[in-house]
Amino acid sequence: MSAGTALRARVDTDDIHAVPLRHPWRWVSAAAVVVLTALFAISAAGNENYLWHTYLKYLFDQRISKGAGVTVLITLVSMVIATAAGLLAAVARMSENFVLRYAAWLYIWVFRGTPVYVQLVFWGLFTSLYPRIGLDIPGVGLLFGVDTKPWFTPMVSACIGLGLNEGSYMSEVMRAGILSVGQGQREAAAALGIPRGKMMRRVVMPQAMRVIIPPTGNSLIGMLKTTSLVVAIPVSVELYVRVRDIAGVLYQPVPLLLVACTWYLAMTSVLMVGQHFVEKHYARGDARASSGRQRRAAADEDGEKA
Repeated sequence: MSAGTALRARVDTDDIHAVPLRHPWRWVSAAAVVVLTALFAISAAGNENYLWHTYLKYLFDQRISKGAGVTVLITLVSMVIATAAGLLAAVARMSENFVLRYAAWLYIWVFRGTPVYVQLVFWGLFTSLYPRIGLDIPGVGLLFGVDTKPWFTPMVSACIGLGLNEGSYMSEVMRAGILSVGQGQREAAAALGIPRGKMMRRVVMPQAMRVIIPPTGNSLIGMLKTTSLVVAIPVSVELYVRVRDIAGVLYQPVPLLLVACTWYLAMTSVLMVGQHFVEKHYARGDARASSGRQRRAAADEDGEKA
């Protein structure tokens, strides 16, 4: 038995009368929140202006559920585009080539500095601005040309517009995650002859994911709600557009907006649960290291006291 353990064993626990610190205002505030929430729920349930019968009628309407599926599809595709664009912009921002560095900065500056609704309007007008895209070399002629209308459908324009806008924000998230990995690990990988691409995949990115995942999850949830802005293109089968069209026919916007809010809450709740488990997966190594450091620190402290 060490000296520190023997010293703690001699302490008579019967002489210790620990009194927990009381927090009466916590209970008062909690009770106030419960009462106010209950009062609001009772008031809303009895308010005929909400038109709850219309809400229940259209909550699981087939048009609404299909619109929710389209919303999820737009969100996932746009997030894939945003992740790819963000990663490329982040790598370009850290490049030693000043052309790539300033091109990435220009992309981030433009897409972060202008409203996403305005950007979606321009993407909706893309086929009018550029009805045909091709490579025309002076003196040689047109090498090839493609009509844009069959390719840039409203769905495609919505995904590209949302993805490139979100990619400008994701680039800073990616850059922060990459920079969070110590320079020494990159130098060690370079000293071992590991190619830069493999180093990013095997050394840097697995550690950077701990920093990247939380804000990326928030961006995904924000993207899900931002899809309501594709009304600017418009995508006629998206959830909010469906709700708006039905409300326009019924002249009852409130219950249909509640239907939309319910679907958005359900979808974001699923994404939040998924984000929790992904964060937990990438934080496992860090949690083990942290607990090990804490045990060593506690052992050192006991040795100093002894």
